Amino acid sequence: MDNSKIVLEAKNLHKSFPGGPDKDELHVLQGMNLEVTEGSITSIIGSSGSGKSTLLHILGGLDRPDKGDVFWDGKNITTYKTDDLAEFRNRYIGFVFQFHHLLPEFTAIENVAMPGLIAGTESKEAFERAEELLGLFGIEGRKGHRPTQLSGGEQQRVSMARALMNNPRIILADEPTGNLDQENTDIILDLLFKLREAMGVSVLLITHEKEIAQRSDRILELKKGVLETL
Repeated sequence: MDNSKIVLEAKNLHKSFPGGPDKDELHVLQGMNLEVTEGSITSIIGSSGSGKSTLLHILGGLDRPDKGDVFWDGKNITTYKTDDLAEFRNRYIGFVFQFHHLLPEFTAIENVAMPGLIAGTESKEAFERAEELLGLFGIEGRKGHRPTQLSGGEQQRVSMARALMNNPRIILADEPTGNLDQENTDIILDLLFKLREAMGVSVLLITHEKEIAQRSDRILELKKGVLETL
């Protein structure tokens, strides 16, 4: 693996939101730049409201910057039309959020298989892949359970398995352990950091806990709209 290859690059990102009663705009990103190399694990920390989630949404094509560009393998996704962007996200990016966003009416294996089915994978192949991923996270025995029948830690593992369904180039994880106790936090982090060895995937992790970030290859802090290396 060539760890010098840049998978994701952001250049001069700006993003503002309407302010409060004084009508001043809130500038959460102010000329921010970022490079993520293949197979790397990068953590971004910052205070509440600093714009960490906004940044992740822009990098993953869930939101657009006011100004600036996001490149994946040299392709500028900020120029993509909405449908093309949705297809790109489903094929190349795996999202893991603090809240699992599992579909309550579907079983664990159906939730994991869903991105593959949406991408056009044949049903038998998608479900075989989903079962393999549930096994990777040690919960294949829970494949027939719906989200309400799973613990918080199990739901997060299903969410992580779903994120890997289409063999993404990178995992974008936004406070993935924010709602978990210490035991499940340790389990999820161990699994997340093992993904590089198991699948060669890059990880970009948003967290407010420096103890978690310290396990990364690189720690960046989002401060006053730009990223600083710690």
